[in-house]
Amino acid sequence: MAKRERVMRMSVEQPLWRALTGYRVLTVLYAIGLFATTYGKFDRPWVAVAFFAFLLVWTLATLPSVSGAANCTKRFLAADLTVALTGILLTRVADSASRIDAGGPTLPSIWTAGAVLAFAIKGGWRWAAFASTLVAAANIVERGAPTRDTVHNVILVWVASIAIGYVVEVARASERTLARALEIEAATRERERLARDIHDGVLQVLAMVQRRGSAIGGEAAELGRMAGEQEAALRTLVSGGLVPVSRVSEDAALGALVRAVDEPDDEDPQGPLDLRVLLAPYATARVTLSEPGASVPLDPPAAREVAAAVGAALDNVRRHVGEDARAWILVEDEPDAVIVTVRDEGPGIPEGRLAQAEGEGRLGVALSIRGRLRELGGTAELISVPGQGTEVELKVPKDARGKARTR
Repeated sequence: MAKRERVMRMSVEQPLWRALTGYRVLTVLYAIGLFATTYGKFDRPWVAVAFFAFLLVWTLATLPSVSGAANCTKRFLAADLTVALTGILLTRVADSASRIDAGGPTLPSIWTAGAVLAFAIKGGWRWAAFASTLVAAANIVERGAPTRDTVHNVILVWVASIAIGYVVEVARASERTLARALEIEAATRERERLARDIHDGVLQVLAMVQRRGSAIGGEAAELGRMAGEQEAALRTLVSGGLVPVSRVSEDAALGALVRAVDEPDDEDPQGPLDLRVLLAPYATARVTLSEPGASVPLDPPAAREVAAAVGAALDNVRRHVGEDARAWILVEDEPDAVIVTVRDEGPGIPEGRLAQAEGEGRLGVALSIRGRLRELGGTAELISVPGQGTEVELKVPKDARGKARTR
Protein backbone atom coordinates (compact mmCIF):
# COMPACT_ATOMS: atom_id res chain seq x y z
CA MET A 1 0.00 0.00 0.00
CA ALA A 2 1.40 3.36 -1.00
CA LYS A 3 2.67 5.65 1.70
CA ARG A 4 2.13 9.38 1.78
CA GLU A 5 4.33 12.10 3.20
CA ARG A 6 2.68 14.51 5.60
CA VAL A 7 4.35 17.93 5.89
CA MET A 8 3.62 20.03 8.94
CA ARG A 9 4.80 23.62 9.30
CA MET A 10 5.04 24.99 12.81
CA SER A 11 5.12 28.76 13.19
CA VAL A 12 4.17 30.35 16.50
CA GLU A 13 4.80 33.77 14.98
CA GLN A 14 1.89 33.56 12.54
CA PRO A 15 -0.53 34.98 15.14
CA LEU A 16 1.86 37.93 15.47
CA TRP A 17 1.52 38.66 11.76
CA ARG A 18 -2.27 38.57 12.04
CA ALA A 19 -2.13 40.90 15.02
CA LEU A 20 0.18 43.26 13.11
CA THR A 21 -2.25 43.35 10.19
CA GLY A 22 -5.06 44.44 12.48
CA TYR A 23 -2.80 46.89 14.27
CA ARG A 24 -1.86 48.69 11.05
CA VAL A 25 -5.48 49.10 9.98
CA LEU A 26 -6.63 50.36 13.38
CA THR A 27 -3.73 52.77 13.84
CA VAL A 28 -4.10 54.36 10.39
CA LEU A 29 -7.74 55.02 11.19
CA TYR A 30 -6.72 56.39 14.58
CA ALA A 31 -4.14 58.73 13.02
CA ILE A 32 -6.68 60.02 10.49
CA GLY A 33 -9.29 60.54 13.20
CA LEU A 34 -6.78 62.37 15.39
CA PHE A 35 -5.93 64.69 12.49
CA ALA A 36 -9.61 65.31 11.71
CA THR A 37 -10.29 66.53 15.27
CA THR A 38 -7.46 69.09 15.08
CA TYR A 39 -7.69 70.00 11.42
CA GLY A 40 -8.03 73.73 12.05
CA LYS A 41 -4.83 73.90 14.12
CA PHE A 42 -2.53 72.86 11.25
CA ASP A 43 -0.57 75.53 9.36
CA ARG A 44 -0.67 73.51 6.12
CA PRO A 45 -3.46 70.99 6.46
CA TRP A 46 -3.32 70.09 2.75
CA VAL A 47 0.13 68.51 3.39
CA ALA A 48 -1.38 66.34 6.10
CA VAL A 49 -4.39 65.45 3.91
CA ALA A 50 -2.11 64.35 1.09
CA PHE A 51 0.02 62.26 3.45
CA PHE A 52 -2.96 60.58 5.11
CA ALA A 53 -4.52 59.78 1.74
CA PHE A 54 -1.29 58.10 0.71
CA LEU A 55 -0.91 56.37 4.10
CA LEU A 56 -4.42 54.90 3.94
CA VAL A 57 -3.88 53.56 0.42
CA TRP A 58 -0.44 52.22 1.36
CA THR A 59 -1.73 50.49 4.48
CA LEU A 60 -4.62 48.77 2.70
CA ALA A 61 -2.57 47.86 -0.38
CA THR A 62 0.22 46.30 1.68
CA LEU A 63 -1.95 44.13 3.95
CA PRO A 64 -0.87 40.99 2.05
CA SER A 65 2.76 41.93 2.71
CA VAL A 66 2.24 41.71 6.48
CA SER A 67 0.12 38.57 6.38
CA GLY A 68 3.15 36.33 6.78
CA ALA A 69 6.93 36.16 6.77
CA ALA A 70 7.10 34.91 3.19
CA ASN A 71 5.39 38.03 1.82
CA CYS A 72 7.19 40.48 4.09
CA THR A 73 10.31 41.11 2.00
CA LYS A 74 13.27 43.32 2.81
CA ARG A 75 12.24 45.69 0.03
CA PHE A 76 8.79 46.10 1.56
CA LEU A 77 10.24 46.68 5.03
CA ALA A 78 12.54 49.37 3.71
CA ALA A 79 9.68 51.10 1.86
CA ASP A 80 7.34 50.82 4.86
CA LEU A 81 9.90 52.33 7.21
CA THR A 82 10.54 55.12 4.70
CA VAL A 83 6.83 55.98 4.75
CA ALA A 84 6.89 56.15 8.54
CA LEU A 85 10.02 58.32 8.65
CA THR A 86 8.66 60.61 5.95
CA GLY A 87 5.44 61.08 7.91
CA ILE A 88 7.38 62.00 11.05
CA LEU A 89 9.51 64.59 9.24
CA LEU A 90 6.51 66.04 7.36
CA THR A 91 4.91 66.89 10.70
CA ARG A 92 7.07 69.99 11.01
CA VAL A 93 5.95 71.09 7.53
CA ALA A 94 2.21 70.54 8.11
CA ASP A 95 1.74 71.36 11.80
CA SER A 96 2.39 74.53 13.70
CA ALA A 97 5.62 75.03 15.63
CA SER A 98 3.74 75.73 18.84
CA ARG A 99 1.90 72.42 18.72
CA ILE A 100 5.10 70.55 17.97
CA ASP A 101 6.95 72.24 20.83
CA ALA A 102 4.03 71.48 23.13
CA GLY A 103 4.45 67.75 22.38
CA GLY A 104 1.78 67.26 19.70
CA PRO A 105 1.73 63.89 17.93
CA THR A 106 3.47 63.24 14.63
CA LEU A 107 1.38 62.70 11.52
CA PRO A 108 1.61 58.85 11.51
CA SER A 109 1.35 58.80 15.31
CA ILE A 110 1.37 55.22 16.68
CA TRP A 111 1.18 53.77 13.14
CA THR A 112 4.97 54.10 13.10
CA ALA A 113 5.28 51.33 15.69
CA GLY A 114 3.72 48.90 13.19
CA ALA A 115 6.59 49.45 10.76
CA VAL A 116 9.12 48.78 13.53
CA LEU A 117 7.26 45.67 14.73
CA ALA A 118 7.33 44.26 11.21
CA PHE A 119 11.14 44.46 11.37
CA ALA A 120 11.08 42.71 14.76
CA ILE A 121 8.86 39.83 13.67
CA LYS A 122 10.68 39.32 10.40
CA GLY A 123 14.30 39.64 11.46
CA GLY A 124 14.50 39.45 15.25
CA TRP A 125 15.82 41.89 17.80
CA ARG A 126 18.75 43.17 15.71
CA TRP A 127 16.46 44.28 12.90
CA ALA A 128 14.14 45.80 15.48
CA ALA A 129 16.99 47.76 17.05
CA PHE A 130 18.00 49.11 13.63
CA ALA A 131 14.47 50.25 12.70
CA SER A 132 13.66 51.74 16.11
CA THR A 133 16.95 53.68 16.10
CA LEU A 134 16.04 55.33 12.77
CA VAL A 135 12.58 56.17 14.13
CA ALA A 136 14.18 57.65 17.25
CA ALA A 137 16.49 59.82 15.14
CA ALA A 138 13.57 61.03 13.01
CA ASN A 139 11.55 61.95 16.11
CA ILE A 140 14.42 63.94 17.58
CA VAL A 141 14.90 65.78 14.27
CA GLU A 142 11.14 66.52 14.11
CA ARG A 143 11.13 67.86 17.68
CA GLY A 144 14.34 69.81 17.22
CA ALA A 145 15.63 68.60 20.58
CA PRO A 146 15.42 65.41 22.70
CA THR A 147 12.53 66.42 24.96
CA ARG A 148 11.33 64.29 27.86
CA ASP A 149 8.20 63.08 26.05
CA THR A 150 10.16 62.31 22.90
CA VAL A 151 12.79 60.31 24.78
CA HIS A 152 10.07 58.47 26.70
CA ASN A 153 8.24 57.45 23.51
CA VAL A 154 11.45 56.51 21.73
CA ILE A 155 12.62 54.30 24.57
CA LEU A 156 9.20 52.65 24.80
CA VAL A 157 9.20 51.74 21.09
CA TRP A 158 12.85 50.71 21.19
CA VAL A 159 12.46 48.38 24.20
CA ALA A 160 9.13 46.89 23.05
CA SER A 161 10.32 46.13 19.53
CA ILE A 162 13.61 44.60 20.69
CA ALA A 163 11.77 42.48 23.26
CA ILE A 164 9.34 41.20 20.63
CA GLY A 165 12.18 40.50 18.24
CA TYR A 166 14.01 38.51 20.91
CA VAL A 167 10.87 36.52 21.75
CA VAL A 168 10.44 35.68 18.07
CA GLU A 169 14.01 34.39 17.85
CA VAL A 170 13.52 32.23 20.95
CA ALA A 171 10.26 30.90 19.51
CA ARG A 172 11.98 29.95 16.26
CA ALA A 173 14.71 28.09 18.14
CA SER A 174 12.04 26.26 20.14
CA GLU A 175 10.22 25.34 16.93
CA ARG A 176 13.36 23.81 15.47
CA THR A 177 13.99 21.86 18.67
CA LEU A 178 10.41 20.60 18.73
CA ALA A 179 10.57 19.68 15.05
CA ARG A 180 13.75 17.72 15.69
CA ALA A 181 12.14 15.89 18.62
CA LEU A 182 9.01 15.05 16.62
CA GLU A 183 11.06 13.79 13.70
CA ILE A 184 13.24 11.65 15.93
CA GLU A 185 10.09 10.18 17.47
CA ALA A 186 8.61 9.49 14.03
CA ALA A 187 11.88 7.92 12.83
CA THR A 188 12.09 5.79 15.97
CA ARG A 189 8.53 4.53 15.54
CA GLU A 190 9.20 3.69 11.89
CA ARG A 191 12.45 1.95 12.82
CA GLU A 192 10.65 -0.12 15.44
CA ARG A 193 7.94 -1.05 12.94
CA LEU A 194 10.54 -2.19 10.41
CA ALA A 195 12.42 -4.03 13.15
CA ARG A 196 9.26 -5.95 14.05
CA ASP A 197 8.68 -6.93 10.43
CA ILE A 198 12.30 -8.01 10.07
CA HIS A 199 12.19 -9.95 13.32
CA ASP A 200 8.97 -11.69 12.32
CA GLY A 201 10.41 -12.72 8.97
CA VAL A 202 14.08 -12.47 8.03
CA LEU A 203 15.66 -12.89 11.46
CA GLN A 204 13.50 -15.89 12.28
CA VAL A 205 14.49 -17.57 9.02
CA LEU A 206 18.19 -16.86 9.55
CA ALA A 207 18.01 -18.20 13.09
CA MET A 208 16.29 -21.37 11.86
CA VAL A 209 18.93 -21.86 9.14
CA GLN A 210 21.64 -21.46 11.75
CA ARG A 211 20.07 -24.06 14.07
CA ARG A 212 19.30 -26.57 11.34
CA GLY A 213 22.69 -26.13 9.73
CA SER A 214 24.50 -26.72 13.00
CA ALA A 215 22.39 -29.82 13.64
CA ILE A 216 22.97 -31.31 10.17
CA GLY A 217 26.70 -30.58 10.07
CA GLY A 218 29.02 -30.70 7.07
CA GLU A 219 28.48 -28.04 4.45
CA ALA A 220 25.18 -27.16 6.08
CA ALA A 221 27.08 -26.19 9.21
CA GLU A 222 29.06 -23.61 7.23
CA LEU A 223 25.81 -22.30 5.77
CA GLY A 224 24.40 -22.09 9.28
CA ARG A 225 27.48 -20.21 10.48
CA MET A 226 27.12 -17.61 7.71
CA ALA A 227 23.40 -17.27 8.45
CA GLY A 228 24.27 -16.63 12.08
CA GLU A 229 26.75 -13.92 11.12
CA GLN A 230 24.20 -12.22 8.89
CA GLU A 231 21.60 -12.45 11.64
CA ALA A 232 23.94 -10.74 14.08
CA ALA A 233 24.80 -8.00 11.56
CA LEU A 234 21.15 -7.41 10.75
CA ARG A 235 20.22 -7.20 14.42
CA THR A 236 22.93 -4.58 14.95
CA LEU A 237 21.62 -2.55 12.02
CA VAL A 238 18.02 -2.77 13.21
CA SER A 239 18.82 -1.87 16.82
CA GLY A 240 20.93 1.13 15.71
CA GLY A 241 19.14 2.57 12.74
CA LEU A 242 19.49 6.03 11.28
CA VAL A 243 17.63 9.18 12.28
CA PRO A 244 17.21 11.81 9.54
CA VAL A 245 18.25 15.39 10.04
CA SER A 246 15.38 17.76 10.84
CA ARG A 247 14.04 19.79 7.97
CA VAL A 248 14.01 23.52 8.53
CA SER A 249 13.01 26.15 6.02
CA GLU A 250 15.70 28.22 4.35
CA ASP A 251 14.11 31.32 5.83
CA ALA A 252 13.88 30.80 9.59
CA ALA A 253 10.89 33.11 9.73
CA LEU A 254 8.85 30.55 7.83
CA GLY A 255 8.94 28.20 10.79
CA ALA A 256 10.22 24.67 11.15
CA LEU A 257 9.11 21.78 8.94
CA VAL A 258 8.35 18.27 10.07
CA ARG A 259 7.96 15.52 7.51
CA ALA A 260 6.42 12.26 8.62
CA VAL A 261 5.47 9.22 6.57
CA ASP A 262 1.90 8.14 7.04
CA GLU A 263 0.51 4.80 6.04
CA PRO A 264 -3.16 5.02 5.06
CA ASP A 265 -5.52 2.96 7.15
CA ASP A 266 -6.85 -0.15 5.46
CA GLU A 267 -9.86 -0.44 7.69
CA ASP A 268 -12.40 -3.05 6.78
CA PRO A 269 -15.47 -1.23 5.44
CA GLN A 270 -17.63 -3.79 7.23
CA GLY A 271 -16.39 -2.66 10.62
CA PRO A 272 -14.33 -4.30 13.40
CA LEU A 273 -12.49 -7.58 12.87
CA ASP A 274 -13.02 -10.67 14.98
CA LEU A 275 -9.73 -11.39 16.75
CA ARG A 276 -10.61 -15.09 16.96
CA VAL A 277 -10.37 -15.37 13.17
CA LEU A 278 -6.76 -14.15 13.20
CA LEU A 279 -5.73 -16.37 16.12
CA ALA A 280 -7.37 -19.54 14.78
CA PRO A 281 -4.40 -20.48 12.49
CA TYR A 282 -2.11 -20.64 15.54
CA ALA A 283 -4.11 -23.54 17.01
CA THR A 284 -2.25 -26.83 16.38
CA ALA A 285 -1.71 -30.15 18.08
CA ARG A 286 0.85 -28.44 20.29
CA VAL A 287 -0.92 -25.09 20.73
CA THR A 288 -4.29 -24.96 22.49
CA LEU A 289 -6.54 -21.99 21.77
CA SER A 290 -9.27 -21.09 24.29
CA GLU A 291 -11.59 -18.31 23.22
CA PRO A 292 -15.03 -16.86 24.02
CA GLY A 293 -18.06 -18.20 22.24
CA ALA A 294 -18.94 -14.75 20.91
CA SER A 295 -17.04 -12.48 18.54
CA VAL A 296 -14.08 -10.48 19.91
CA PRO A 297 -14.24 -7.27 17.82
CA LEU A 298 -11.24 -4.98 17.40
CA ASP A 299 -10.23 -2.31 14.92
CA PRO A 300 -8.70 -4.26 11.98
CA PRO A 301 -5.15 -2.84 12.22
CA ALA A 302 -5.19 -3.28 16.01
CA ALA A 303 -6.41 -6.87 15.69
CA ARG A 304 -3.59 -7.66 13.25
CA GLU A 305 -1.02 -6.17 15.62
CA VAL A 306 -2.29 -8.28 18.52
CA ALA A 307 -2.25 -11.41 16.35
CA ALA A 308 1.31 -10.62 15.24
CA ALA A 309 2.37 -10.19 18.87
CA VAL A 310 0.87 -13.60 19.68
CA GLY A 311 2.76 -15.06 16.75
CA ALA A 312 6.00 -13.52 18.02
CA ALA A 313 5.38 -15.04 21.46
CA LEU A 314 4.84 -18.49 19.90
CA ASP A 315 8.00 -18.07 17.82
CA ASN A 316 9.91 -17.47 21.04
CA VAL A 317 8.41 -20.65 22.50
CA ARG A 318 9.52 -22.72 19.51
CA ARG A 319 12.95 -21.14 19.49
CA HIS A 320 13.80 -21.27 23.18
CA VAL A 321 11.75 -24.24 24.39
CA GLY A 322 11.69 -26.46 21.30
CA GLU A 323 9.62 -27.32 18.27
CA ASP A 324 7.56 -29.85 20.25
CA ALA A 325 6.87 -27.54 23.20
CA ARG A 326 3.28 -27.14 24.24
CA ALA A 327 1.67 -23.70 24.50
CA TRP A 328 -1.72 -22.33 25.43
CA ILE A 329 -3.52 -19.22 24.14
CA LEU A 330 -6.33 -17.76 26.23
CA VAL A 331 -8.54 -14.96 24.87
CA GLU A 332 -10.63 -12.93 27.33
CA ASP A 333 -13.14 -10.32 26.20
CA GLU A 334 -13.46 -7.76 29.00
CA PRO A 335 -15.89 -4.79 28.92
CA ASP A 336 -13.18 -2.24 28.07
CA ALA A 337 -10.25 -4.37 26.91
CA VAL A 338 -9.22 -7.62 25.27
CA ILE A 339 -6.69 -9.79 27.09
CA VAL A 340 -4.71 -12.49 25.31
CA THR A 341 -2.44 -14.76 27.36
CA VAL A 342 0.22 -17.02 25.85
CA ARG A 343 1.67 -19.63 28.22
CA ASP A 344 4.26 -22.36 27.65
CA GLU A 345 5.68 -25.30 29.58
CA GLY A 346 9.31 -24.33 29.18
CA PRO A 347 12.03 -23.84 31.77
CA GLY A 348 11.28 -20.11 32.15
CA ILE A 349 13.52 -17.12 31.55
CA PRO A 350 16.48 -16.52 33.87
CA GLU A 351 16.48 -13.15 35.64
CA GLY A 352 18.22 -10.47 33.58
CA ARG A 353 18.11 -12.49 30.36
CA LEU A 354 15.71 -10.12 28.57
CA ALA A 355 17.88 -7.07 29.29
CA GLN A 356 20.91 -8.98 28.07
CA ALA A 357 19.08 -9.98 24.88
CA GLU A 358 18.12 -6.38 24.15
CA GLY A 359 21.73 -5.35 24.61
CA GLU A 360 22.73 -7.99 22.04
CA GLY A 361 20.18 -6.67 19.55
CA ARG A 362 17.67 -9.48 20.10
CA LEU A 363 14.52 -7.40 20.19
CA GLY A 364 11.80 -10.04 19.84
CA VAL A 365 10.13 -9.24 23.16
CA ALA A 366 11.00 -5.54 23.19
CA LEU A 367 9.69 -4.77 19.70
CA SER A 368 7.61 -7.61 18.32
CA ILE A 369 5.56 -7.90 21.51
CA ARG A 370 5.88 -4.90 23.82
CA GLY A 371 6.43 -2.44 20.98
CA ARG A 372 3.24 -3.47 19.25
CA LEU A 373 1.11 -3.23 22.37
CA ARG A 374 2.66 0.10 23.34
CA GLU A 375 1.65 1.64 20.01
CA LEU A 376 -1.90 0.40 20.56
CA GLY A 377 -2.06 2.00 24.00
CA GLY A 378 -1.98 -1.42 25.65
CA THR A 379 0.47 -3.36 27.77
CA ALA A 380 2.46 -6.57 27.51
CA GLU A 381 3.36 -8.24 30.81
CA LEU A 382 5.84 -11.11 30.88
CA ILE A 383 5.80 -13.44 33.89
CA SER A 384 8.42 -16.14 34.07
CA VAL A 385 9.40 -18.38 36.95
CA PRO A 386 12.43 -20.67 36.44
CA GLY A 387 11.19 -24.22 36.01
CA GLN A 388 7.52 -23.21 35.64
CA GLY A 389 7.33 -21.81 32.10
CA THR A 390 6.64 -18.32 30.80
CA GLU A 391 3.39 -16.39 30.51
CA VAL A 392 2.88 -13.37 28.27
CA GLU A 393 -0.24 -11.29 28.93
CA LEU A 394 -1.30 -8.89 26.18
CA LYS A 395 -3.90 -6.29 27.09
CA VAL A 396 -5.29 -3.93 24.45
CA PRO A 397 -8.12 -1.36 24.89
CA LYS A 398 -11.31 -1.98 22.93
CA ASP A 399 -10.96 1.42 21.24
CA ALA A 400 -7.35 0.85 20.15
CA ARG A 401 -6.61 1.90 16.58
CA GLY A 402 -3.41 0.56 15.06
CA LYS A 403 -1.49 1.66 12.01
CA ALA A 404 -2.18 -0.31 8.86
CA ARG A 405 0.82 -2.36 7.86
CA THR A 406 1.64 -3.97 4.56
CA ARG A 407 3.29 -7.35 4.41
